[in-house]
Amino acid sequence: MTDNLEDAWYVLHTKSRFENVVHEGLLKKSLDVFLPKIKVQSKRRDRRLMINVPLFPGYLFVRTDLNPRRHLEIVKTVGAVRLIGTKDGPVPVPDGTVASLEIMVSTELPVTTGSRLQKGDRVVVVTGPFAGVTGTFVRYRGKRRVVVNIEALGQYAGVEVDENDVEPLPKILA
Repeated sequence: MTDNLEDAWYVLHTKSRFENVVHEGLLKKSLDVFLPKIKVQSKRRDRRLMINVPLFPGYLFVRTDLNPRRHLEIVKTVGAVRLIGTKDGPVPVPDGTVASLEIMVSTELPVTTGSRLQKGDRVVVVTGPFAGVTGTFVRYRGKRRVVVNIEALGQYAGVEVDENDVEPLPKILA
């Protein structure tokens, strides 16, 4: 097995709310890891705090040559789900994209993520019985409920979930 492959950035999907665990696990394996975080006001009703949260919940970036041994080492990290890609394998993210994100989060200026969903947006269910499932946002249904189409066996099934259980997939991942 040769290790002469070039290093590139890849997007790693994590279990919901496991971004920090995976980040620490990959750092312990001496990997170059980037978990972009932004400051937001907490949603707790009893107090208002500014907290650091992942810019892309459920995702982080890892830079590697992605040889088979390294690929296995990455996905076996506690909380890691899979490297994002196609049926042919993980797809690298352009260096410029990661560099731009690094600059953006280093400024500590307010970042608007545009969390409002639009029809056709790719989403991932992060909590609840459908956690980890990706789909396409269809519409809002009443207060705090959304309808998501999930593809299975070439057909679509619409599921209704709590709005807080769904997060948009970053455009570079969708």
